[in-house]
Amino acid sequence: MPLTTPTLRTARLRLRPFTAADADGVFALHSSAEVMRYWDSPAWTEQARAERFLTMGRTMADEGSGVRLALDRASDGAFVGWCTLARWNPEYRSASLGYCLDRTAWGHGYATEAAHAVLRWAFDTLGLNRVQAETDTRNLASARVLEKVGFVREGTLREECVVNGEVSDTWVFGLLGREWQPPAGA
Repeated sequence: MPLTTPTLRTARLRLRPFTAADADGVFALHSSAEVMRYWDSPAWTEQARAERFLTMGRTMADEGSGVRLALDRASDGAFVGWCTLARWNPEYRSASLGYCLDRTAWGHGYATEAAHAVLRWAFDTLGLNRVQAETDTRNLASARVLEKVGFVREGTLREECVVNGEVSDTWVFGLLGREWQPPAGA
């Protein structure tokens, strides 16, 4: 069953469905070695990867397995990254949260703001019971974002990834619907 990709708004962001016009922004984001430092794949070198990324997002929504949202800064409309709710399982009422932001957007609270918006939609609209997230154990900024929005670190997947010959561990975080607390004033 298809899943309708919502448009969500926060004080400083607009989260919206991707369009074909986003390909250049997606490629710029994923071709940055700094942005991709803690990902499970190296930085992109081919523009065609952006087209596949956009196609995969549409396929996720069409198949009903998740949604991928572009993040635009409300003040100027600039594309600053994306947030996703993937591996949606209506039977188990669970899904996984992910996000990726441009280096210039780091440290401004945008990831936290976007995560709050997607979690509100996940718990209030989709009626989820559990949302999971994972991050490289060296990515302390991402771990802080997850903790700020209420996730609990549940475990470590040891030596789960090998990217460019570098082995890394992954932290697994979970947030239950009964623990979810929307931000004050939201």
